[in-house]
Amino acid sequence: MIVAQKPNRKNESKVSEEKKVSRKTFVIDTNVLIHDPSAIRSFKDNDVVIPLSVLEELDGLKRYTDETGKNAREVIRYIDSLKAEKVGDLHMGVVIPEGPKVKILLNVRSERVEGFPLPLDRSSNRFLLSAYLLKGKGEAVVIVSKDFVTRVKAEAMELESEDYENLKTSYEEIYKGLRKIDVQKRDIDLFYKEGTTPTAEGGFRPNEYALLSSPENSSAVCKFNEKSKKLEPLLQINKAIWGIQPLNIEQRCAIDLLLRDDIHLVTLIGPAGTGKTLLALACGMRKVFDENVYSRILISRPIVPLGKDIGYLPGTKEEKLYHWMQPIYDNLEFLCSSTSGEGNGPATLEFIMESKKIEMEAVTYIRGRSLPKVYMIIDEAQNLTPHEVKTIISRAGKGTKVILTGDATQIDNPYLDKDSNGLTYVVNRFKHHKIYGHMLLDRTERSELASIAADLL
Repeated sequence: MIVAQKPNRKNESKVSEEKKVSRKTFVIDTNVLIHDPSAIRSFKDNDVVIPLSVLEELDGLKRYTDETGKNAREVIRYIDSLKAEKVGDLHMGVVIPEGPKVKILLNVRSERVEGFPLPLDRSSNRFLLSAYLLKGKGEAVVIVSKDFVTRVKAEAMELESEDYENLKTSYEEIYKGLRKIDVQKRDIDLFYKEGTTPTAEGGFRPNEYALLSSPENSSAVCKFNEKSKKLEPLLQINKAIWGIQPLNIEQRCAIDLLLRDDIHLVTLIGPAGTGKTLLALACGMRKVFDENVYSRILISRPIVPLGKDIGYLPGTKEEKLYHWMQPIYDNLEFLCSSTSGEGNGPATLEFIMESKKIEMEAVTYIRGRSLPKVYMIIDEAQNLTPHEVKTIISRAGKGTKVILTGDATQIDNPYLDKDSNGLTYVVNRFKHHKIYGHMLLDRTERSELASIAADLL
């Protein structure tokens, strides 16, 4: 005989309490919303709180014409749309389709609060006060900020804090673009004879390169063809590319990527002196001036160090950009001297600049443009956020090739690191696509001094 059990009210109450505790309240900092305007939607089945201090900071940033201003406006419009749709009271909390419950916290306090150790003279401290008051109400509060100091302050007050991880990928595990494979000498001889060989091992990504080596010190460099599933030879280089010859295997593979018209996106990552920008420029000069494949070269760099728009500098756009683009001019002058002779370099450079086939532009002003048949180089791309990189790549029109270069370990943007920057993000997202190629350069070739300094300092 089956006996119906009476419901255990005590257990039901315990389960209900566990569910309540498992739901967290994420207090979002301004820098997170600027980094990823869609961050609010990412915290499924939890509460998302936006303090008034954050809204005030967004309001102050919305007038900027760069990507920061664009993202601030996007966040404000989204929050306003929740109010306009009348789906609930934002002060009480609105459940959005993605799952989170979004709430605006209005706790305007100018005086000190008992137990809160920081002065309220800055927005970052008022932001922390919001989380402190919520915790005092018994909520499981987690502060989400990309500012390290803010997270340290939070932990000092026993507030749980974390970085925003949604757009992060591990730089330590980044795809390198080249693998080394030990084979028999007969396999290398067959490769040179037949011009192709089946893959020695699985797991190759599109346009990945391989260095085949044997115990007899024979070697061969080849590229994986996604269509044929075979390793094939690199493009032949019959002469120097604007006076430039590859100095190591990685540079040879990088040049191969840069010269292939069927590869529309290339990333080159490596420390200073590995030749990233120089190789990209040299191949661009060949494609534009020698082969006429692209209409012009567009070169851009993010203007990060001053933290200001170039409009704060005097002069025309070209005069404002000159100092920011000085490394590009140095590389162009080197290429012109290498291909025309030491004495003719300046004249060749002047001719090239007057041809109007090389354009310098700040990353700030690329947004909104459509760029067909352009060889586009984005230098120092590690200082861009994933959303900024998306904006740039989406500008590419028909027949355009985009090259991103940078060093993911040398970042000037205070809210990015080697795992969260746009350059690392692109490598991780595009590595399985046949129109993309990547190469990690790790050997400094600038000079013996630069090489030793890179190792020792």
